[in-house]
Amino acid sequence: MARESGRTWRVRQLGFEAVIELLPWTDGDLWVVERCLSDADMMEHLGGPQSREQILDAHRRYLAAGGKGTGQMFKVVRAPLSEVIGTIGYWDKTWQDELVYETGWMIFPEYQGRGLASDAVAVLVAHVRRDHMRRFLHAFPSIANAPSNGICRKSGFTNLGECEFEYPAGHPMRCNDWCIDLRLAPSEPRGRQQ
Repeated sequence: MARESGRTWRVRQLGFEAVIELLPWTDGDLWVVERCLSDADMMEHLGGPQSREQILDAHRRYLAAGGKGTGQMFKVVRAPLSEVIGTIGYWDKTWQDELVYETGWMIFPEYQGRGLASDAVAVLVAHVRRDHMRRFLHAFPSIANAPSNGICRKSGFTNLGECEFEYPAGHPMRCNDWCIDLRLAPSEPRGRQQ
């Protein structure tokens, strides 16, 4: 059983209630992005570990995103112990001549495989659906990243097919273009519909 309230997602797992919260990115969260972007396993599908300069640049972008009104980065926190378990966010992107939101997430390896990333995506989708103006939210996981593609499928995104993508800049990759129509209620069919 799951329910969403604000930025908190409650889900029953193994007989206890876990809570996922998305907390806005702060200056004190550098260690979180550092851990994500410097870890070879976490960056396997994203061009490999990033340099210290790239990590600091990402942290600055994460901090600025919320102030611009064009997106927001969050740290993913698991309660009741207030454990930081990763990152998630959304941002403006021009895709196929249309302004849309793009999303991405990273969950620390010791928390993967428990459905927590799916819970975080559910909270994010509810937040973006309720509070923002873009019609479509896209995710672009590598075609080789089965867990992230599974999260998109489980979260109600529609796979629009494969595409070329660049992340980080200068690193081309083959991705699936997953999309959810934010104007539809969660129980309605998803994807791009005119």
